[in-house]
Amino acid sequence: MASSSSSGAGRVAGTLALRSGSAVPAASLIPGLPDDVAAVILCLLTFPDQSRLRATSRAWRLLLSAASLLPLRRSLRLPRRHLLCLFPTDPSLASPILLDPAAPTAWWPLPPLPCSPQLYGLANFAALSVGRHLYVLGGSCFDARSYPLGHPSPSAAAYRLDLAHSRHYWERLPDMQIPRGSFACAPAPSGGVVIVAGGGSRHPTFPSNGSRTDSTEWYDATARTWRGAASMPRHRAGCVGFVAHGAGDGGEDEFWVMGGYDGYTTLGGVVPTDVYCRNAVALGLWSGNWREIGDMWEEGERRRLGPVATLSADDGMITEVFMLDGNDIFRYAFATNRWLREATTRRRIPNTESCGFVSMNGELYVLRSAKIPVEASGPWRQLKKKLALEFQVYNPGTKKWRVLTTHPPVDAPIDFRTAALCTVEL
Repeated sequence: MASSSSSGAGRVAGTLALRSGSAVPAASLIPGLPDDVAAVILCLLTFPDQSRLRATSRAWRLLLSAASLLPLRRSLRLPRRHLLCLFPTDPSLASPILLDPAAPTAWWPLPPLPCSPQLYGLANFAALSVGRHLYVLGGSCFDARSYPLGHPSPSAAAYRLDLAHSRHYWERLPDMQIPRGSFACAPAPSGGVVIVAGGGSRHPTFPSNGSRTDSTEWYDATARTWRGAASMPRHRAGCVGFVAHGAGDGGEDEFWVMGGYDGYTTLGGVVPTDVYCRNAVALGLWSGNWREIGDMWEEGERRRLGPVATLSADDGMITEVFMLDGNDIFRYAFATNRWLREATTRRRIPNTESCGFVSMNGELYVLRSAKIPVEASGPWRQLKKKLALEFQVYNPGTKKWRVLTTHPPVDAPIDFRTAALCTVEL
């Protein structure tokens, strides 16, 4: 292992002088250390530290770029590493923030989305990553130019940020063909492609109103264009999506859409309420056809689908799908189309509180925003409550829990009913 690590680091570090285009021998990465050892040290740093250190020198900028860093991590046989990206609220007003689980006290702010003087209150947008790129798609917002004023409108806007650049900025992409918020989306296995389906115009300010759509489209990053696909069997919004490898007939890869709502009804003819979907639909990525999948639970078992997180193998293919329902985690059984109880959270979360659910590095993270007592500095040593983010981390392989707490750079508790979460793989 030591010899392979040393040779891998030496190959990457040795190419820096060639990539710089200079005939003069490059200076050492870290004076007094061999370049292969220095490359390993820099490779093991957390993402916030690597981002800050890119500006140290040209050699460091080359080594800490994605083109050099990713092959080096593979040659060292280091495990896959994910970052958590949190969007506390409207990303045009509050900066998204990154967290490296290897350093849970180090948050790294990203620039906010470009702000529009007419649009405000963006919510129900989708955030996902494809390689080193972070995407923000669609959503629901208010338009000061619309009439009647105060009615939400779906957005077709698409933005992308390259995390490999030393200076982060959002790039405006071509708009989606159909404006939408609260929709299902996922990256395709081939890379460079994002699939979106369903959605509507609902906004958290008016949770009982809004349109729905059954349209499907995908973004081709190479051609920089959106292309239409077959529509879903019926309208659906508030749903989640993922790509299941080999789940279809003949081992076909499929884009699955689960949960959400497809209609409205009233209680007593007065109070509006959603009609939630208990089934799922799947789009064959080769055939281009949708197939319907039966109900995933019986009537009365649960009201709606909870937050969903997926685990993938080393090749990026999704192997497990999990759902958080109250304080219980369920595993989806593809063979029986049922949710099976997997575990119960270590610390109980009240039903009145919202929580996030995401997977990173082969583990499931349950996020909860709370204020915890901390001892203030000063002669009186008084206890004060400070805003914190609690992570309950579950490992499906070992069936064990761990709990950690961090303090994000936000001024108000995070409402995970409106906040967006995604992970970025390095």
